[in-house]
Amino acid sequence: MDRDLALKIVKEQLTEHRYTHTLGVMESAVALARKYGADEKKAELAAIFHDYAKFRPKEEMKQIIIEQGMPQELLSFNSELWHAPVGAYLVQKEAGIKDQEVLDAIKYHTSGRTGMTTLEKVIYLADYIEPGRHFPGVEEVREIAENSLDGALIKSIKNTILFLIKKGQPVFPATFYTYNDLIINQEDGLNE
Repeated sequence: MDRDLALKIVKEQLTEHRYTHTLGVMESAVALARKYGADEKKAELAAIFHDYAKFRPKEEMKQIIIEQGMPQELLSFNSELWHAPVGAYLVQKEAGIKDQEVLDAIKYHTSGRTGMTTLEKVIYLADYIEPGRHFPGVEEVREIAENSLDGALIKSIKNTILFLIKKGQPVFPATFYTYNDLIINQEDGLNE
């Protein structure tokens, strides 16, 4: 699917603010893909569709999670996590995207997973560091991303976990497993 058509489809699903965010994620994803050797076209497509289900009604997302046999534990955690796996499902069903690498990058862009592919890492990180994001710690992650994809991912996940803990919110187990997997398998010796 070409970029213009993908953007047209996505724009109908998003608020203007979220569409602007999506453009920033797309720009960041392509740059990260180029830098770290992921397929740029797949990164662009996954970035465009990463928030496709963001504004679907919670009840619809809940039904899809149940009906499609997605992990039921999702329902015990913040509904902000739901749009990623539900989005991957809906992008395949409604937009006709069949590329499993693209779908997985969408599916895991909020939680991460052990053994993430480079493309999955790129989309997760692009969503975190896109130019429109402004929150404590994002600049440091952007700086780390200049030299280390895994290092930036570790720092972003650590920031997220600490943020949730400080707010007294539960942390989705896959996010902990992702963090541990990256720490155990890091190649560049960065241990933030």
